[in-house]
Amino acid sequence: MLSAKALYQEILDDDDAFRLFCSIAAAGEAQGGWENARIAALVPRSYEELAPRVARHGADEDKHGRIFNALMRKRGLEPVPVPRETDYTKILERIGIGLAHDRLRREDRLAERDVIVYLAHSRVTEQRASEQMGLLLKYFGDHPEVGRAARMISADEDNHLAYCNEELLRFARAGHGRAIQQILREAALAEIAVYRDVSHAVMEHMGRILRWPKQKAAVLSAGINGVYAYERTLGWRRMVTLRMPERLDALGGGTPPPAVHAA
Repeated sequence: MLSAKALYQEILDDDDAFRLFCSIAAAGEAQGGWENARIAALVPRSYEELAPRVARHGADEDKHGRIFNALMRKRGLEPVPVPRETDYTKILERIGIGLAHDRLRREDRLAERDVIVYLAHSRVTEQRASEQMGLLLKYFGDHPEVGRAARMISADEDNHLAYCNEELLRFARAGHGRAIQQILREAALAEIAVYRDVSHAVMEHMGRILRWPKQKAAVLSAGINGVYAYERTLGWRRMVTLRMPERLDALGGGTPPPAVHAA
């Protein structure tokens, strides 16, 4: 019987599969770190109080990249080039989700809408990251090799998700609620399609490394398509609902706003 835990265990037990998994994760975290660092440097002067929290977000992402690289080094492994079709963060950027890198490389400050786009995109992708790391934590939180890393990264991703919800609710109270919901919906529907495609690509690479039989690969492919079908019809809504998190000011440096339950 196939299970998420069994698949993770296969990857963990094989050096080549583990190296690819960590290389993909490290590259994505590094890109997230760069994006957040640039956004922190370019926030509008009227929102400068947001800059330390964006910078903290980026520093966490950089830390996660270093953690994945350290996990490889402990086994004597070197990172491998990330296959283009498995690069989740770069694909999202290429299709226009979030802020374009050409924009972030310029030195002129962002507009208010740019900040909202950044937060909405982050809210969607941090939902995915929080869920994925929560799953890894569930199965391997006590693992001697990856347990500590899973606990640390999972806690950070939960904080990032909380921060995005809190900040977007702040903008919603300022009159941007309709725009936020539109951006969130567009980002969520695009993300679930990219996640499906990247999942297929990663499983194809893992299948070759681990020599999965065709039947197993077909079952996994069907499972990925099933998840997409659910997310395309109903599951995307969890990515666009805004709720005030239990932990306010999760990234520090701010004054928690009054309680707002949902938007």
